[in-house]
Amino acid sequence: MKFVPATIKNIIFDLGRVILNLDLDASVNKFRKLGLKNDIINEKLSFSDKVFYEFQTGAVSSDEFRARLRKLLNNKVATDSQIDDAWMAMIADIPFSRIKVIQELRKQFKVYLFSNTNEIHVKKLHDEFRAGHKMDFYSVFDKIYYSHEIHDAKPAVSSYLKVIADSGVTPGETLFVDDLMENIEGAEKAGLKGFWLPPGMDITEVFADYNNEVV
Repeated sequence: MKFVPATIKNIIFDLGRVILNLDLDASVNKFRKLGLKNDIINEKLSFSDKVFYEFQTGAVSSDEFRARLRKLLNNKVATDSQIDDAWMAMIADIPFSRIKVIQELRKQFKVYLFSNTNEIHVKKLHDEFRAGHKMDFYSVFDKIYYSHEIHDAKPAVSSYLKVIADSGVTPGETLFVDDLMENIEGAEKAGLKGFWLPPGMDITEVFADYNNEVV
């Protein structure tokens, strides 16, 4: 039985841990080797300094981000390459099985991506996806929304409203899939229908009945 209500015409996917596998520890460990202190890392093993939020909302450039990190690291000799390598270490792989599910869903729904991210991660993601899957990542979706490009980030209601306005979707006809409950709550405040993807669950399982069986 297909779980998506008949009223749904659009699906918006999150990226990290929904489509893209992440290894946040890999970045944390590399930054620690460059001098990052534990007070910059919060209890969720993510980065707590405001520069990380400013970077994902496009408030600072890549060069400004690197310069600010050198101060946080107290490592004035850390190179751009070392910082980028540590920052990109969390970007793992995108299993093609997930891409196949999205391709099948697009036969029945409009499918979008909305991710909190930044230009350094996006470049690595797109380059590696093109090399590994022989296709452009943009071609997988009807449209992609990145927080650093729309200058707003989840779970702020304003970020979802920007995506809704640009895409032209009707919120009540749109399913939003994310692995963070606070992002689901923000989406629902904007009128979207939320679906929380818990740890250990894969979209290939959630949408199994749509894979190769779209009507």
